Amino acid sequence: MPAPVQALLLKRNDWVPNNPRLPVLIYPQAIELKGSDDPAALFEQTFSANGWPPQWRYGVYDFHHYHTEGHEVLGVAAGHAQLMLGGPDGHVVPVSAGDVLLLPAGTGHCNLSCSDDFLVVGAYPPGQHADICREAPDREQLDSIAKLTFPQTDPVQGAQGAVGQYWRE
Repeated sequence: MPAPVQALLLKRNDWVPNNPRLPVLIYPQAIELKGSDDPAALFEQTFSANGWPPQWRYGVYDFHHYHTEGHEVLGVAAGHAQLMLGGPDGHVVPVSAGDVLLLPAGTGHCNLSCSDDFLVVGAYPPGQHADICREAPDREQLDSIAKLTFPQTDPVQGAQGAVGQYWRE
């Protein structure tokens, strides 16, 4: 049985806005990967089934950045990493294959170190996407973060998932 979802509410950190209302959700060992020839496909299937169309397979950039035009779910398909959430001097979060992170728009994230096989599947709610922001947000970007629509379902747990519990409009 997977561990309970962890919620991490991040305050603004220097130039990184984070999200003042919505916590990061961490789903430890959310997807069972044993015996899979293509573990990334398991994340893609799960995210798709829950209304979060997968957009890419890659890693996490090794520089601090955030997004203003999309809430982002990251499924760790292979390997392990140390990610920093919240911007410089933020929270170090170890992740490994099977873990999922749900980052509300504005959340700073950066790959501090990772295994050679580190692979992530990224997805966004319909109509949302990742812009790459590496500087302090302007008023328009802050408004975009504040007005971004809530996803209809949790990317991992569906209609009755943690998004409904922790992210309330």
